[in-house]
Amino acid sequence: MDHRYDSSETHRNKCAACYRQFNKKEHLVEHMRTSYHSVHEPMCGVCKKHARSFESLREHLIGPLPKPDCERIFKEVGCDICLKILPSRNALRAHRESCQLSRSNNGVLYRMAKLGIQDNLRIDNSRGRVVALACKMVGGGIDGSLDLCARVCLIDEHENILFHSYVSPNLPVTNYRYETTGIRPEHLRDAMPLKQVSRKIQDYLCNGEPVWQIRSRTGRARILVGHGLDHDLKCLDMEYPAILIRDTANYPPLMKTSKLSNSLKHLTKTYLGYEIQTGVQDPYDDCVATMKLYMRMKSQAHKREDYPLATDPQNRNNFATWKQSELERMTPETMLEISRSDYYCWCLSS
Repeated sequence: MDHRYDSSETHRNKCAACYRQFNKKEHLVEHMRTSYHSVHEPMCGVCKKHARSFESLREHLIGPLPKPDCERIFKEVGCDICLKILPSRNALRAHRESCQLSRSNNGVLYRMAKLGIQDNLRIDNSRGRVVALACKMVGGGIDGSLDLCARVCLIDEHENILFHSYVSPNLPVTNYRYETTGIRPEHLRDAMPLKQVSRKIQDYLCNGEPVWQIRSRTGRARILVGHGLDHDLKCLDMEYPAILIRDTANYPPLMKTSKLSNSLKHLTKTYLGYEIQTGVQDPYDDCVATMKLYMRMKSQAHKREDYPLATDPQNRNNFATWKQSELERMTPETMLEISRSDYYCWCLSS
């Protein structure tokens, strides 16, 4: 079944990515200079329209005012998790079984061990290069509103626990937030000091490279996956190069149409198909969810580009080398071909 969007009408000033129409070609050119459309954007499987995020694409397909033709086909053979269009209903059923993921059971091992320290952190370049980190915070300060890291978990890309420990904060705890953390005073009484935890994690992440020398995505240092990692790293009193951080909270395809962050709970339900953070929250579950989201985004089959980012030094303002008159003579499709993304697509980590 071919679901290609058929239109015989040619719109000379119509963006080939988002389908916006402009009165003058110069306005289309200016739009392409600033939109950063690329092959890495989420795209409708019916009409091939690009969207800035999966939430925008979801609104296009099944939102309050969806595109009628696209909605009709999507309801018939579309996956409501990854938003792909399948060739038939039978293909959709088979796809859905693998697309809807489930909560991992690997965490049972340490739950049964009453959450004692589990530490498999060893600097070893032969081990996996991608790890996910999650923390749980208790409250400090007079009103208990100051976040203090009291529990941390680190897993590898196969969802195996590398490190799990309660953490002794540097400041007194005034609110254990037991309803969501499950943490009691006795858990922190003999816990590992924050400084020691931070040093162990950072040494493992850097994998023998001094943190101030990490300038490349291809060195020995490990990729760090998480949700709201700026906050977690701050509470751990750690620094890590942005070039190696994959944060599901600020990855453009996973953000709201308003460009604000979605919660990890929402992302897991919407893009993985299962629930987390019901009742007492487990950092292992958060690690697994962010790792699965990273792997799902990473596995997208996008066309390869030599210089994927318009903001990279070697590709800065990729329209700058073209004269205005030359750009205005280009077709919308040609302009889209030379346009580049303004964010690092995770498929490039493959």
